[in-house]
Formats: sequence, structure tokens, C-alpha cells
Amino acid sequence: MSDSSNLFPRALADELRHTLIETDYTVSGVRDRLGGTAARALAREQLVPALRATGGEEHLGVLLRLWWLQEPVAERTARAILPVTELAEAGLLTLAEGQVRARVHLVPWELDDGRPGYVVSDPTVRPGHGQPNPDHVVGPGGASSTLAQLIVDGPMERALDMGAGCGVQTLHLAARASQVCATDVNPRALWFTEISAALSGIDNVEVRQGSLYEPVEDQRFDLIVSNPPFVITPEPARYSYRESDMAGDEVCAEIVKRAPGYLTDGGWCQLLANWLHVGGEDWRDRVGAWVTGTGCAGWVVQRDVQDPAEYVELWLRDSCEQGTPEYTRRYDAWLDYFEREGIKGIGFGWICLRNDVAQDAAVRVEDLRHEIEQPAGAYLPDVVNGAMTAHRLTNAALLSAHVAPAPGVVEERVSIPGAPDPEQILLRQRNGLRRLAQVGTVEAALAGVCDGTMPVGPLLDAIAELTSQDPAVLRERTPEILRGLIADGFFRVAR
Repeated sequence: MSDSSNLFPRALADELRHTLIETDYTVSGVRDRLGGTAARALAREQLVPALRATGGEEHLGVLLRLWWLQEPVAERTARAILPVTELAEAGLLTLAEGQVRARVHLVPWELDDGRPGYVVSDPTVRPGHGQPNPDHVVGPGGASSTLAQLIVDGPMERALDMGAGCGVQTLHLAARASQVCATDVNPRALWFTEISAALSGIDNVEVRQGSLYEPVEDQRFDLIVSNPPFVITPEPARYSYRESDMAGDEVCAEIVKRAPGYLTDGGWCQLLANWLHVGGEDWRDRVGAWVTGTGCAGWVVQRDVQDPAEYVELWLRDSCEQGTPEYTRRYDAWLDYFEREGIKGIGFGWICLRNDVAQDAAVRVEDLRHEIEQPAGAYLPDVVNGAMTAHRLTNAALLSAHVAPAPGVVEERVSIPGAPDPEQILLRQRNGLRRLAQVGTVEAALAGVCDGTMPVGPLLDAIAELTSQDPAVLRERTPEILRGLIADGFFRVAR
């Protein structure tokens, strides 16, 4: 940890961590204590069911009211559980008129090895209770979980959490890397990151203040992750956690373009991103241009697209501006900006790059909306490897290759009852990306007989003989289809 960790004494962190674990203030403990109704209500920003579920003097309920629900707790009740004076001096609590209030939002978080962890941030600003401060540090949310499940597995030597915020990704990186560097432009964010790490029993983290790669010039990492301030707005940045001073989607483009200079050979850069859909331009070309020339292989996925009005409403809700005098003015100015720039929509998704330093490195760019198996990071390298393999294999090489169906691939046939032949033959992935592909009888037959022991060419010859087709035609036609099925993960090249 850096010297600034002295702002929150390690001994106090250890004492608070022990108390939180002893009272079962953990992910499973809180889930069981609240129950489904209260938990779902909290997701809708409704506190009443949770307050009803946590009443009384029982210690877990008291901690939930204090740290999570931001309710005052009687001083005598709090002192029976917590070192109130020391926590107040450290900036986590306030004490006044016989009541204790939390100055931070402290929630349990499950670490990758199953141990209990904790994330500390600013209290949630709820609608009707003002707006966030410019240096507000948000707690973990859906984006945090998405990125955490996307991170590739370790072990590795060094990792970077760029734009660490409250430190969620730092906690996950600490289990994968020997050393973790967490950076942010906001010093409050780094303070929270250090507290989150200390309360989670993690001591392999250092923090550095600065924008993007500025704090780590001349350094290289095996893994860079970022949930950057990607919100696209016409105004100067108002909230450091979500906006930068770069125009449009340039902040995401900058992270991608500069990533190879900070990655080790084979190192990964993974980030969440927004990108613009501009009239007359394919978004794939836009994002693909960020990657061109980096020498990286990878995977770009669009998970959602919002029209300009939906996008503006989302972020005005995020800053609790509905019902304020500024709401209509900001909404109108935002739409003016999108219209002026020819912006028809905004894409949400992720970008994962591997520094292969290869002239023929391929990056798959696709729209993928359906549910996939999580955590995706466990099989993400296989996705990139499959795309690279398909990209590199010539038709002749494919015919000489030994292939086999990927684990979890099953065949489905759709037919009218009594019909001699199926209307459709489908290959389905039961795990991983859970893709579905319609194939012909030749590809289905190949999937049924290939097991990695024989080359594709002789197998196609045998299929041609059984189906009374010209083997030369199958050898000419099938490689291109097979290449797509390898890229999509239905087949793997054994050798």
C-alpha cells in the first residue's frame, strides 16, 4: 500500500473487518437477513421493506441500517458493536446528539477465492435527496459486476486498475496478480480504494493519482482493466466517476489505442465502453479503427444500444436531476448535441485485447445480446484463440486440420412429424457463449464423425461418398463454412 494508507490505520481496518465477519455482514449473511422481498425493493431504491427486516438490536440488522441503509443508529447501540470514536476520527462515521451516522456506504463483496471482502464508497444519492458532488465516488453496480466477470484468470505478475473508483476491480485483480496498481483522477476514489482493500485483507495494492496512463508511464502490465468515465455529454465533465473532458467516445478510443505501450507480450486490456452510432457509419468500422494497427487480437462486443433520448434520460436519472429546474434544459441541450453531430444511437459493451504483437492479429467485432455463461473471463481466451485460428487457417490448412466439436456442443433437428428430412439442423452451445448455428447436412455429418483423430479432407470424402456428392465440391465449399464455425466456437482445432 502507499503511504496514504496511514489515513486509515491498518489496525482499525483489521478490527472492523473482524467485527463485520463475526456479525455475518457478508454477501450470504445480508442476503439471508434481508430476504427476497426487501432485496428486490432495495434494487428499486425503496427502503421500507429493508428497514422492517432489520429492526431491533440484533447486530447484523444494526450494521445493515447503519452502513447500507444510511439510517442513524443510537450511540449506545453502535458502541456495543463498533469502535465508534476511532471510526469517526478516520472519517467513516459521524457522532452527534446521541446518534451515529455513516459517512460512507460499506457493503460486503465476495472475493474470487470465496473470502468475504468489502467495498467502501460515498453514500448513494437517492431521488429527491439532492445531487452527487463532482467528486462523488459511486459504489458497486451492474457495470462493476459485468467487468469483474469478464476479467481473465491469473496468475500474473502485475495488473492495473485504471479509474479504480471505489476499488471493486482492484479487489478482483489482487487475487490474480502479485502486484496491483490502482489509479484515478479523483483522490477521494483512491482513499476509498485503499479502505476497500484494507477491509478485504488485501495488502498487494498501491494507488496513484492521475488520468489514464499518466500515472504509469514507462511501466508495463500483464493485465489492464478499466471501467472508464465513458458517458458521452456535450458539457465539460461534471462528475469524475462517469465523464471525462474528452469529446464523444474519445476516452475509450484513447485507452484502446495506447494499450499496447503498457502491456507485456501476451498481456490483456479489458474495458467497458460506450461508442457512437453515427449516421452513415457502421459502428463496427468505428470501433475497429481504434484497434487497427495495435497488433492486438481480441473481442469487441456490443451488448445494448440506446437511442439519444433513452441515453440522456438514463444519465439524468443517474445524477438525480428529474424534477429539477435544470432537467429540461440539460435534456434539450444534450439532444441538440447528438443531432448536431449526427449521432443516432450509443452502444454499450466491452473491449478485450491481447497484446499478441502479430501482423495478422484479428479482432472479432460483433453484436451479442443474449445471455451468456458467467464468468466469461474463464473462457474468454478460448474465444479469442478460436477467432485467431479461423483467421489464420487457409482452405488447404483447414482440410489438413484435425478438428472436433467443442465441449458442450449438441445437435438439434427441427422437422414436421413424419417428414423424412429435417427442416433445420442446428448446433447449439450449452455453455460459454451459448451460440446457435443453422448448418447443412454435410456440416452436421462432420460434427458427428470428427473427433480430432482424422483430417477434415478425408472425412469430407467419406461424407461425399455416403451422400452421393462430388468430393471436390465439398472440399471447395466446406472450409469457408467450417472457418466460421471455428470462429464461433462450435469446433476446435486439435492439431
